[in-house]
Amino acid sequence: MTHMEPATVLSISVGAFLVAITGLSIYTAFGPPSKQLDDPFEDHED
Repeated sequence: MTHMEPATVLSISVGAFLVAITGLSIYTAFGPPSKQLDDPFEDHED
């Protein structure tokens, strides 16, 4: 097994974290959980 530089490990970890958060956000916004979200602009129509 090869030894990786600490900066490479850190950048891969940060990148994986950002991809995971982005995927979770898209799933929450457009997937099945989005049915539970409320639109505050629709709730207060005049």
